[in-house]
Amino acid sequence: MAPVSERPFLGHLMDYWINQGIDEFIISVGYKKEIIIDFFGSNYKSIPLKYVMENEPLGTGGGLLKAARGLNDPIIILNGDTFFEVSLKELQEFHEEHSSEWTFSLFRANEVGRYMGVEVKSNGEIESFKSDTGKIGRLANGGVYLINPNVLVKTEFAQDIKLSLEDDIIPALVANDVKIYGKEFSEKFIDIGVPQDYFRAADILPN
Repeated sequence: MAPVSERPFLGHLMDYWINQGIDEFIISVGYKKEIIIDFFGSNYKSIPLKYVMENEPLGTGGGLLKAARGLNDPIIILNGDTFFEVSLKELQEFHEEHSSEWTFSLFRANEVGRYMGVEVKSNGEIESFKSDTGKIGRLANGGVYLINPNVLVKTEFAQDIKLSLEDDIIPALVANDVKIYGKEFSEKFIDIGVPQDYFRAADILPN
């Protein structure tokens, strides 16, 4: 809900993905969830919104498991505090071409140690994940994923427990030989958790 150009950052995110063709959002909410729900309600620009309530913090992984429960078709997963100008059409084509089960959108990090580094084969298959980027210009996780929800069953984690996407879910998928690929995008990326990104967000986000 951080304001950018007098509107919540989340609204800017949804605007971008509506323009990419997304026709429904499921939002995982916890602390001060009433502020988000009261502001956006059950529809945003005629697009239905559903809310998954975290009465206790479930982490990025536990929240995902709860939000994806009962879903079958491929879904996009987004971080609520980053914007990455990814082409949904290109991401879908790459995902289908490689019969990927979980596809990462990747970018070249301009900071050392902030983002999860990724090593990728020439065909896009992800070889390994690193806890930091190691050096400036290394491929890193951009926080936009296209996944087949049924792969989450392979993690065998119980529902409604606190889990990390990076430290629990993804390693469990790797251990179960899930097909994980990554596609690099060179377009705009901002993380409003970084002060300089937040202050320039209004100039970067699409109007």
